[in-house]
Amino acid sequence: MTDKIKVQKAKLIKRYKRFLADVILENGEETTIHVANTGAMTGCANPGDTVWYSTSENKKRKYPFSWELTEKANGDFICVNTHQANYFVTSAIENNKIAALMGFSALKREVKYGIENSKIDILLSYADKPNHYIEIKSATLLDNNQGYFPDTTTVRGQKHLSELINIVNHGECSVLIFAIMHTGITSVLPAKHIDKRYAELFEVAQKNGVSVIEHHVPLQDFYRFT
Repeated sequence: MTDKIKVQKAKLIKRYKRFLADVILENGEETTIHVANTGAMTGCANPGDTVWYSTSENKKRKYPFSWELTEKANGDFICVNTHQANYFVTSAIENNKIAALMGFSALKREVKYGIENSKIDILLSYADKPNHYIEIKSATLLDNNQGYFPDTTTVRGQKHLSELINIVNHGECSVLIFAIMHTGITSVLPAKHIDKRYAELFEVAQKNGVSVIEHHVPLQDFYRFT
């Protein structure tokens, strides 16, 4: 395990313009932090929520602080930095934490593939079975004790499902991994009430043999709270 990501606490004022949020630091100062999340962040960004942010050493960044986690009043933690999902899942695969994906001979990231000029998150090669094309999605939406993906309409996500279906139909393996980044989520369903087309494609994908894995990310293994 590499060094944990050091995070500090603040209080959320509001999120706006998708990639920005205003917070109050523990010393009482108000500042703006970067938000690496293009989704709706439903339930993850309510004014007054506790925010845990990391600090970049890049002096050229306009906003050195990055929103990593939300801590809810009930004690749930949510990783809202969707860029971390691939890192967390890659770490799990490399450390043999996902049983269905063990025994690979090579792991590559961001490999071009498919018919729509896509890039797969992870490509696993095996000596004795077909390549595994792995797409990772960050699941943070909790509604009535049920986890869902996506939290907003995702044309990109629809395209990825179509690509995974095509891979299976050409004799190789494709895997959709829901990286569960919310400690209150126990399982994930396609959010038909938010993106009907995604839910339809998800059903087609499963019927065509696309594997679906739910991976509960142990956030405490990756963050150091200060």
